Amino acid sequence: MVSPPCCGLLTRQKEPVPLKSISVTLSIREFVAGVSATLNYENEGKDPLEAFFVFPMDEDSAVHSFEALVDGKKIVAELQEKSEARTNYENAISQGHQAFLLEEDDQAGDTFSCNVGNLPPGSKAALTLKYVQELPLEADGALRYVLPAILNPRYQLSRGSEGGSLQMKNPAVPSQDVPYTLSLAATVSSQHGIKSVQCSSPVNPIEYLEDKTSAQISLADGHKFDRDVEFLVYYSEVHTPSVAVEMGAPATKPDSLMGDPSAMVSFYPNIPEAQSPTACGEFVFLMDRSGSMHCPMNNQNPSQLRIEAAKETLIWLLKSLPIGCYFNIYGFGSSFESFFPESVKYTQDTMEQALKRVKSMDADLGGTEILAPLKAIYSRTSIPGHPLQLFVFTDGEVTNTFSVIREVKINGQRHRCFSFGIGEGASTSLIKGIARASGGAAEFITGNERMQSKALRALKRSLQPVVEDVSLSWDLPAGLSAKMLSPEPTVIFRGQRLIVYAQLTGTMPPAEATGKVCLKYTLQGTQFENQVAFSLQPKSDANLTIHRLAAKSFIQTKDMGFEETPANDKKEVLKISMECGVISTHTAFIAINKDLNRPLQGPLTRSDVPSPMLFSVSDYALSAKSALRAEASVSKLWKCGSGPGLFRRLVGSRRSKKRQPLKEQYDPSEETTVECSSIDMTDLETNHTDDPLVQLISLQKADGSWDLNEGLAVVLGLSLGDMQAALPVKSVDSSGWATVLAVIWLHDKYKDMKCEWELLERKAVAWIHSHAGSATDGLVKAAVGFLKSSVDPAVFAP
Repeated sequence: MVSPPCCGLLTRQKEPVPLKSISVTLSIREFVAGVSATLNYENEGKDPLEAFFVFPMDEDSAVHSFEALVDGKKIVAELQEKSEARTNYENAISQGHQAFLLEEDDQAGDTFSCNVGNLPPGSKAALTLKYVQELPLEADGALRYVLPAILNPRYQLSRGSEGGSLQMKNPAVPSQDVPYTLSLAATVSSQHGIKSVQCSSPVNPIEYLEDKTSAQISLADGHKFDRDVEFLVYYSEVHTPSVAVEMGAPATKPDSLMGDPSAMVSFYPNIPEAQSPTACGEFVFLMDRSGSMHCPMNNQNPSQLRIEAAKETLIWLLKSLPIGCYFNIYGFGSSFESFFPESVKYTQDTMEQALKRVKSMDADLGGTEILAPLKAIYSRTSIPGHPLQLFVFTDGEVTNTFSVIREVKINGQRHRCFSFGIGEGASTSLIKGIARASGGAAEFITGNERMQSKALRALKRSLQPVVEDVSLSWDLPAGLSAKMLSPEPTVIFRGQRLIVYAQLTGTMPPAEATGKVCLKYTLQGTQFENQVAFSLQPKSDANLTIHRLAAKSFIQTKDMGFEETPANDKKEVLKISMECGVISTHTAFIAINKDLNRPLQGPLTRSDVPSPMLFSVSDYALSAKSALRAEASVSKLWKCGSGPGLFRRLVGSRRSKKRQPLKEQYDPSEETTVECSSIDMTDLETNHTDDPLVQLISLQKADGSWDLNEGLAVVLGLSLGDMQAALPVKSVDSSGWATVLAVIWLHDKYKDMKCEWELLERKAVAWIHSHAGSATDGLVKAAVGFLKSSVDPAVFAP
């Protein structure tokens, strides 16, 4: 295979890319992160320069500040309506001024561009943006912070892009060829104490204060842009409910979001686990089968391919479904297909049919077009008594993110969507957006994380009875009221943290006054109540962190993209965005240096700074089937695209040409041709089906039982004859004996992975009691002795 050229790294005049380094300062306090990121530019050429840099950011980030330091002069940006900011930027450049523009992608909330206009030869500019972000809570109690470093190219719709995407003018290079460096220094602090901090990238030794309430962390030199930078922070206490009240901005008019105090309420409801999960539900699994699913799960060698991990996950999910529910599986790429014309009832027969098709699945459907299959799923008639539960798995990036989110939101009342972002650089805007729009939950699978554990946790949540009659009430002194800025909670999952924001309006009481906020809900006919008392003395924060997060929470519920937001919602988004200084798809930061007023001598040199992509073309593992297909139709696959798929768009910079309008479209003539041929990547085709756990799960029947046969004996490492001879009660069905042995083996061999097989075990234990009846205790006692196990027989309690 021919190695891809270094597209986007150098101009035709061999001038280096102006972005020299990215420096990040991170401050994590409790479960909120404050970030300051500085982009350091230098024009080493002989002509004035205009530079464009497109970069990723977590979708939950509230960007509230942008400023430039140019040759010692500080220029603070102003937030303006986006069209106005773009016009002002163009006018400033044409008049010889220096200008800087920071904007969010029109069609996705997790991609930004930084434009540096008219940087003189020899000049340096440091552009700093600041944002705040609430941190999600993992199942093991860790708070997760991610600094996205990978920006996978967005898949362009085969029917033509809708336009406006920043990525249409963004070159990409393999991660090892990124010409700028990344440094990061972080401070973590918590009044509850820090247990530990973990990082996905190499770090210098972590420094803790003596009482471990604070920690200092920094990236080791030489970050390779081969992964997003991820921190997992473990506190001593994370489940304590709390309310934080923040003082409004001085000299701001009252009765405005920034002028009044804001409150952030954090609940961790103690929802009891239902003893008998619901068996009803229509479970639809929507699986990405675009070419990019042939990527390995991570950049370690060997690593399981994403499509193989997805197939294993589907096997787990199919085996874990309850008897009596309905299900279907869809695969999507440039087109889509379903296993069954309509969702079918879950039986041994339909499960076997689905498993057969899962095992033959491949990443062979081209690009990443998720909107069409979603519409097809929503067009199906609902099954009475079986609410729709949608599970979406994708590593793809799409340009029509807001259209997808809007479609999910329109159908949000009739289903819940559980979304899973696979691999580094997965779109946080897409994954979080569709989950939020339907009251579901989002998960990201990166590094060495197992897709199965996160998928099974979501399935377990979906099987729990619905929490009903959710309400939030405030008990405040007379003259003070709370105005909700977050959507009223309608869905609560067991083990999930709930954060809401409110504006406190009216007269603040004396310092010693307190208030209460109460979360009420009903579960299986029983009413529950979580109440928190808090001080009404607001604290001062120069960054107005809670106010910014409240504004972001409000904007996320209304902002559906630059061109798609309804007029009334756009008006509200603009109002809150401008008032709070938090960027949206309808606003942009612009800074103009009018001290630099030199008439342009000819066109500016343009440099599109490349973004790192995780895999180069030569990094992709091609199965023999897909390699032959690729050789037969390289051109077709290249044009239909696959996001970060089999072939990357390595886009050359538009170098040394007249500037184009900010909305200029991607020019296919500027694509770089890459020759592709069949390549043997055996190391990446690791056969994970040799895993005994996978084999055991594959043998389980839909009702939860196992048959006593040679296949089970091989997995358990026993002789079938010995297993048959050890059957203690000859009158009992041998399947009962086999199922007891399988459950004990799971506890003995894979106890640390119980989250993945807990639902399988639950079905098995229920089947044992219904079929073995009073003989169950004797079977369990005999099996424990036969396997020489120390498993507590109580695990078989009904």
